[in-house]
Amino acid sequence: MMQRLGTSRPGLDTRGRILEAALLRFAQYSYEETKLRDIAADVGIDVALVHRTFGSKERLFTEVVTIAFQPRQLFAVDRGELSARLTARLLEPSLDQALRVVDPLDILVRNLLSPEAIPILRAAMARDVVEPLASKLDDPSPQRAALLAACLAGIGIFRHVLRTEPLLEEFDDHIGPLVARIIDLIIGDAPAADPRSATPSDRSHQQAASSPE
Repeated sequence: MMQRLGTSRPGLDTRGRILEAALLRFAQYSYEETKLRDIAADVGIDVALVHRTFGSKERLFTEVVTIAFQPRQLFAVDRGELSARLTARLLEPSLDQALRVVDPLDILVRNLLSPEAIPILRAAMARDVVEPLASKLDDPSPQRAALLAACLAGIGIFRHVLRTEPLLEEFDDHIGPLVARIIDLIIGDAPAADPRSATPSDRSHQQAASSPE
C-alpha cells in the first residue's frame, strides 16, 4: 500500500523527507500537477528550502527518477549474470529501490503524456539505462539496450500496473524462464535455433518465405 501524502517516516533528514514526499507526489500526479509548494507542505517546511536543496522542480524530478529506479546498481554485474539479475528484479515486488515507498512504474505512467517530463525521462533512460547496459552488449549495442529496456518496462507495466492476470505472481514459475529467454535473445546470449527442432508448421512457413514468387 502506498504511503499517504503528508506523512514521513522517522529518521530521515530534511533532504530525505523532501525526496520521499516528491516520490509520493510524482507517483500520484503528473509533473505539471505537482507543485513544489505542495511537496514543501507535505514535509512541513518552507518552499524556499526545497529550492535551496534541489534548485528546481526539474532537478528534483530527475533525482526522484534516478533513486526510484536505480538502474546502474541493477546493471552492476558481469554480462553472464545479467539475465538472472534482470529476471529476478522484474519478478520482485515493484517498489523504488531507495526508500521503498512507491512503485517506480507509477511515476513513469503518470508522466508519459507530460510534455515537460518526457525530455527528463528520455534523458534519464539514455544516461542511466541505455548507456550502461549497452557497454555490456555486442553491436548493435544501443539498439539491444533500448529494446531490452522497452521490453522490461512493458512487461512491468502489464504485470504491476495493469495487473494482467497471466503475468501475475502466481504464474512466476512459467514467467521467469520465458523472461530470461527474451533477455538472452536480445543481449545475444541465446543459442542459435536448431532447424531440426522446428515444427512442421514452422518449416512450411520457412519454405514459403524462401520460395521465389
